[in-house]
Parts: sequence; structure tokens; C-alpha cells
Amino acid sequence: MKKIGIITPGGDASGMNACIRAIVRRAVSSKLEVIGIIEGFAGLLKEKFIQLNLRSVSGIINHGGTILKSSRCREIRTAEGLKKAAKILKKQGIESLIILGGDGSLSAGAKIARMDSGISAGLSNLSVMGIPASIDNDVYGTDETIGFDTAIDTAVHAIDNIRDTAVSFNRVFIIEVMGRERGFLAGEVGLASGAEFILVPEIKYNVNKICRKLKEQQQQKKTSVIIVFAEGCGNLYKLANQISKKTQLEVRVSSLGYIQRGGSPSARSRNLASRFGDYAVELILNNRKNLVVVLKEGDIKSVPIDSIIGKEKKIDTGILKLANRLAV
Repeated sequence: MKKIGIITPGGDASGMNACIRAIVRRAVSSKLEVIGIIEGFAGLLKEKFIQLNLRSVSGIINHGGTILKSSRCREIRTAEGLKKAAKILKKQGIESLIILGGDGSLSAGAKIARMDSGISAGLSNLSVMGIPASIDNDVYGTDETIGFDTAIDTAVHAIDNIRDTAVSFNRVFIIEVMGRERGFLAGEVGLASGAEFILVPEIKYNVNKICRKLKEQQQQKKTSVIIVFAEGCGNLYKLANQISKKTQLEVRVSSLGYIQRGGSPSARSRNLASRFGDYAVELILNNRKNLVVVLKEGDIKSVPIDSIIGKEKKIDTGILKLANRLAV
């Protein structure tokens, strides 16, 4: 019987459990043995494994987070750590490792597979199957990642509530959303929430330009403003002070933080996760190796893992331009 492993290293994304459920149920029904690796790559190096079966994944489709837990692991970034991981997987008889995560997690998986191929470890046969799961939606090659839709919904709901206060007190609110390096989440959230400004790491903002537009909006009797601010843009408190001094407007800040990661996954996140998980097992059953499952123009496809690692996914500036046109 072929044995596969599932691991969820890095940041959690709502919908991971739905994906785990799909993988286990498709695999078990296809006579595959499924091993769950607890606490990501750190757990792999400590050999923390559990057997997964149909009952292991009952009732988890609507739960956020990951039942397999996660943790950060510096050791996996070293050649020694990669070699150790490959040897442990070989010892456990795991032939295919399914990785749910972002670019960093998928990159580490690809390195483990190369290490196993005999370059350094003197081993062979391990395959890696990647499934993009990240609230940042920054994995190259896929239109969407697991958890992205849920994070959008969560942030938009919070901003809708904040706007009520902004309107009541005629205030400017700067709302920080996740996105240290990429602004995909900020863009979608800003458009959906009707934000007047969307600031993303990819495009440097101009404080003076923002203030001029705020003054114009004041003259047009606009009494409240929402600025969506991706965390990678810098210090939102500094920006708030600058705007307040230049415009004499009341400016408040709110960081949404980790509420964007958790919560019950949206229907879209659950369905995407289920489709990704099922397709990953289908590829394994057909002896396909070292691939990443992706969504392209509505279809579930696969691409070689090396073709996406380290590549930069470009933000859709059209979303930012549309939001700006509508913020009149």
C-alpha cells in the first residue's frame, strides 16, 4: 500500500482542514495509507506522526486553523535539516508528501525532494505535492490560494463595523490588514469595503497626495474616510500622525491582526480546498510527482513545483485603479 504524508507548515489559512479532509477521504477510499505530520517541519524533524483515517477528519470541514498544527522551523532552512527530513520520510515509508502552505513551505518541500533524489542524502523515490494555502494569495502560478476568500470576508466584515463609527464621528480610519510583502488582500478588501484609499507594499504612497485628496473630499462634504493599509507599507501610526497634522482631521487606527487568519472558512474556501485536496490525490494515484495544484481561470490544474518557487506574483493594479475611481 502506498503511504502519503500531509503537513501544514507556516501560517495557517482557513480551509486547511477542509483540504485535509478531502485528501484523507479520497486517499483512504483509494486504498492509500495517510500519515499526518504534527507541528509542521519542526514536528517532522521530531518524528511527530499520527495515522489519519475517515473518522480522523469527521466534522472538521467548517473549522479554521489546522488539526495538524503548525510551527516555525529554522532547522529546515539548513542543508542538515533538509537531509534529516528526507531520511525521516524515507524511514517512515512515506512516498509522497503533500504540503499545504505558501511559497516558503512549498520551497522547503521542493528542496527536501531534491535532497532525497540522491544529490546529498543517497535516497530516492520521495515525491512532493504542493497545495497553495495562504491568506496572502501570493503563491505564483495560482489565481487563488486556500484561505484567501475567508480572510477577505473577515476583514470586510470588520471594516463595515468600523465604518459605522467613522461615519458617526466624521473620522478618518486607517485599518491595517495582513500583507508584509504583497498587497493582494488589501486590494480585494479595500475594493469590497468601499475604501477611499488602498495602500500596498508594491506601490510607494505619497502622504502629501493623500492629504490633498482628503481636503478635496472635505470640500465635497465627505465626512468619513477608510484607508486600507497593508502591514508591509510601514508604520500606520506614523502615517496617522502625518495626516492629522497636515489636514487637522481626526485620524484613528485599527489593526485587524490575527482575526484574518482564523474563523470558519467561507463556502468558497471550503470548496476550493476540497477540489485541491481531491486533485492532489488523483495526481499521486497517477504517479505524478513534484507538482503544485493550482487554480487557473476556473480550472484545477497542476504545474511543476520548480516552476513556481521563488517567482513573484504580480498584483492586479486594475483593482486599485477601480477602487480609486469609485472613491469619489
